[in-house]
Amino acid sequence: MKLPEQVKIVEVGPRDGLQNERAAVPLEVKVELCDRLSAAGVANLEAGAFVSPKWVPQMADSAQVMAQIVRRPGTIYSVLTPNLQGFEAALAARADEVVIFSAASEAFSQRNINCSIAQSIERFVPVAAAAKAARVRLRGSISCSLGCPYQGEVPVGAVVDVVERLAALGCDEIDIADTIGVGTPKRTRAVMEAAAAVFPIERLSGHFHDTYGQAIANIYASLEVGINIFHASTAGLGGCPYARGATGNVATEDVLFMLQGIGIDTGIDLDAIVSTGQWISGLLGRRTESRAGNALAARRSA
Repeated sequence: MKLPEQVKIVEVGPRDGLQNERAAVPLEVKVELCDRLSAAGVANLEAGAFVSPKWVPQMADSAQVMAQIVRRPGTIYSVLTPNLQGFEAALAARADEVVIFSAASEAFSQRNINCSIAQSIERFVPVAAAAKAARVRLRGSISCSLGCPYQGEVPVGAVVDVVERLAALGCDEIDIADTIGVGTPKRTRAVMEAAAAVFPIERLSGHFHDTYGQAIANIYASLEVGINIFHASTAGLGGCPYARGATGNVATEDVLFMLQGIGIDTGIDLDAIVSTGQWISGLLGRRTESRAGNALAARRSA
């Protein structure tokens, strides 16, 4: 199949990337990160989450972040919303898109949110209805689509089942997420093809973690299937809590470098993302996880 000519990058650094940081990240840093990313041309920015501050303290100031960022015309600003209370907060914060989440693994669902997959999706029925009534975009994310830290292999049919359940809620977009980064190209292709058989392929996205160094290969495999939406995190922000010391989200710089190299347009300024990755990593007191980012930054200073 011919590769897509354009790809949308959903930048998840400000939310999925920062949420596991142990030290509090100042509000002004979060706001500047969002503004730098949108100015670089990011079309969809995951800016925060309206979840319990008890469980995710790093996201406690999401309302303030949403209030202070500079809204770039054409950019979709997304937030995670686990319940109706979260949705109402997202609506008050003028979010363009709300994100609900489930899992393809029963073991993961039980261990993380203490309920079955079916029960988790049932909880989102009022959120989905409210989003549709308010004409807010609704995105569904499926964790552990390519493997689970508790049960191991996840059947392709289990992913398809959750895709169909989220589609029934009216999701505008559905993320196939490799939460622990164990996916390989062959498996990725099979899962994406199966998901595309029950949901429009142009509204499916790939969310790959680079725990085992397979994220870029899995993105390419998804491109071959026809997927044209991918999630990435500047500087590779965000670890993998199920693999001690391992990297998590694939770095935006690495994805952009690959896409640029094969002639696929994203509308994003790679140089600006490299600068942003170096800046935020410096503030967090560590080196960026992006190989392309580090190489390009080193070339600048040579």
